[in-house]
Amino acid sequence: MQPDLDTVFAALADPTRRRILAMLLEDDMAVTDVAEPFEMSLAGISKHLTILASAGLISQEKRGRVKWCKLEPDALREASVWMQGFGQFEPINLDAFERFLKVELSTDEPAREDQA
Repeated sequence: MQPDLDTVFAALADPTRRRILAMLLEDDMAVTDVAEPFEMSLAGISKHLTILASAGLISQEKRGRVKWCKLEPDALREASVWMQGFGQFEPINLDAFERFLKVELSTDEPAREDQA
């Protein structure tokens, strides 16, 4: 069963959970390693991990006595597709925009000199 968008966005709403996801971008991590940079209890981190797992953003696996967390990169696909629906907010190519402005401003300069 794939989590719905509300569950994914609710999981992403918390800055601690977003930091955890960023950490897991690098590599799989043991729960204790995930907890290390945070000033909260292991139980608190475990609650965040449970929410991320429920949203399908991470998976957890027990290896021996250690519980490992792994980022599930495909989990954000549906959210990403939904956000891309707002295509009018395409990123601006700043280099192309700068070149455009230089051309426009250079063609305006002679006209200004003629008016002076």
